[in-house]
Amino acid sequence: MHEGNLEKIFEITACDSSSSARTGIIHTSHGPIETPAFAPVASQGTVKGLPHNIVHSLGAQLILVNSYHLFLRPSLETINKFGGIHSFISWHKPILSDSGGFQIYSLTPLAKIKKAGVTFSSHIDGTKIFLSPEDIVDIQVQLGADLMMPLDYFCPFPSTNEKIKEAVELTSDWAQRSRKHFLQHETSQLLFGISQGSTSWEFRQKSIEDLLDIGFDGYSLGGLGIGEPKSQFQEIVEKSTAILPKDRPRYLMGIGYICDILDAVDKGIDLFDCVLPTRNARNGTLFTSKGKIVIKNKKYEHDPNPIDDECSCYTCQNFSRAYLRHLYERNEITSSILNTIHNLHFYLDIFQKIRQSIQLNSFQELKCYIIRKKQKENDNAFS
Repeated sequence: MHEGNLEKIFEITACDSSSSARTGIIHTSHGPIETPAFAPVASQGTVKGLPHNIVHSLGAQLILVNSYHLFLRPSLETINKFGGIHSFISWHKPILSDSGGFQIYSLTPLAKIKKAGVTFSSHIDGTKIFLSPEDIVDIQVQLGADLMMPLDYFCPFPSTNEKIKEAVELTSDWAQRSRKHFLQHETSQLLFGISQGSTSWEFRQKSIEDLLDIGFDGYSLGGLGIGEPKSQFQEIVEKSTAILPKDRPRYLMGIGYICDILDAVDKGIDLFDCVLPTRNARNGTLFTSKGKIVIKNKKYEHDPNPIDDECSCYTCQNFSRAYLRHLYERNEITSSILNTIHNLHFYLDIFQKIRQSIQLNSFQELKCYIIRKKQKENDNAFS
């Protein structure tokens, strides 16, 4: 059933003549995703600070939920009583689910990684838990997420060749098992393969080739954006997209700096996610067309201007910097709400412009324009 629908997964709708940038449509059972696309992070089933109707109105086509967190709380049993994650959280557009591997390795004490799977202690109550790659697939199938990620293993940067090789071998073995188990399910969900290999092209290429031999609905690049030099990051993305199949979506995991996104789109990446816009909003850092604003700074105490006079979001159309500073200083919940509205609008608007520019064959002009602004303003949101 699943194999018969492969030709409907992804279609390319436009290509930029001077780069590998393309627009496309990922077809899911909860609607199409026009790419390049950005998935706001909603680990617990919510984008922090915003109800779904606002997230939708800002232009989000999909959100990312975290299997690890939802598996622990509220539990699969609770979610299944509502018919799956879409019904439970009342978000009826596409959902991308992360395997939770990163959280298992980073949040849980003394996680033990073996070929069979991962043993760890819950960061909530210390309960001992074992999850195999097959378990991770079952969890996400039960959740009902449209795009699913298998369990993978990455190593920090820098790591020795021995550690990188180990991560690639384990990831490939788990990918094989995950795909085999996934195909036993009667589902229209899509399973992506995740490549590892850090910044070593030898190991990254081996990881991608292993995934291609297995065959996946889409392909993800993992283990990047964790401190490696920008030149090495760009090299791995470029070489990876050059050997990934053109008829499958490509997902660069956890990357959120605008210049990195533009470079990756240039090289043929279709899908992104990152906590950068929402986390920074809650911390009072706002991204604008003219640079970064740290709203708690005293210079905004009496500032009557909007965050960005070129922005059409609700926050900018109605509130001054002085008011937003007041809310942040008083630790008001409304501060997180209004700041998050602005930052998500900023990101999703850029992605809309990216799609439009590719369709008009002017992506390079947009990219150069944004990068020139970055160089002028030295904005941390961009680099």
